Amino acid sequence: MNTKMKSLLILMLSVVMILSLAACQQKPAEKPVETPAEKPAEEAQKPEEKPQEERSIILATTTSTEDSGLLDYLLPIFKEKTGITVNVVAKGTGAALELAKNGDADGVLVHAKAQEEQFVADGFAKERFDVMYNDFIIVGPAKDPAGLAAKAPNDPIEAFRLMAENKAVFISRGDESGTHTKEKSYWKEAGITPEGEWYVEAGAGMGAVLQMAEEKEGYTLSDRATYLSMKDKLDLVIVTEKNDKMYNQYGVMMVNPEKYPIKEAEVQEFMDWILSAEGQGHIAEFGVKEFGQPLFVPNAKK
Repeated sequence: MNTKMKSLLILMLSVVMILSLAACQQKPAEKPVETPAEKPAEEAQKPEEKPQEERSIILATTTSTEDSGLLDYLLPIFKEKTGITVNVVAKGTGAALELAKNGDADGVLVHAKAQEEQFVADGFAKERFDVMYNDFIIVGPAKDPAGLAAKAPNDPIEAFRLMAENKAVFISRGDESGTHTKEKSYWKEAGITPEGEWYVEAGAGMGAVLQMAEEKEGYTLSDRATYLSMKDKLDLVIVTEKNDKMYNQYGVMMVNPEKYPIKEAEVQEFMDWILSAEGQGHIAEFGVKEFGQPLFVPNAKK
């Protein structure tokens, strides 16, 4: 190989080495960073939607509205119409009113008119409204040991005298409920202070007291609605009924929003509905199909 050819070969090898070294030292191209697409200005500024809070109220009421099944019938209809859940706390009227006085209820549905009017007078509510009524009855065992059905079929005062004279077992609510308040008024009018083994203070709701009266083969004072709703499960019969003194009025009230942070708008919707022609119509229907008569008679003032 001549000198010229050698020089050309060396030059070519040098160029190849230089190119190879340059390729090895070159950094790999960086992968472009993907940036999220910008949201439209309107979407970026739109505030996040908060989940809608459930609308609800707490209703302090009597055991008779619950034990009779009335509220189980009415409240789903009301919720479907308004979306408002009514959480029920069922106690005797006295205890229900105390619950409201403590600010633990938004509305009240009870049946002791004198106590309700005092509740308004004391500023715990601004106004009271008649909703419905039924009546009280005296029930007892079919053998009727005190002879109430024969001697006092329509006279609760005479019936109470007969029970005391015969020391017939009587189960009292004993819970300052509307029914207990009515019972105490009968004893007072009869001039009797009930005491002794025959007089049992249960301190319980209407349904439990009816069951206790059956177990002890005794008498008790009940609202007609609760008795009829439980009649098929009880061996108790009506022995005294249908007297003006046995009238049982129910009223509804909103707890004073100036005293407590209640759900004012929701309570107002509930009251408007239960006092409306629609709500009153549902009350009038309750019990008719099953018992052949309404368990409560609506009487909201038009």
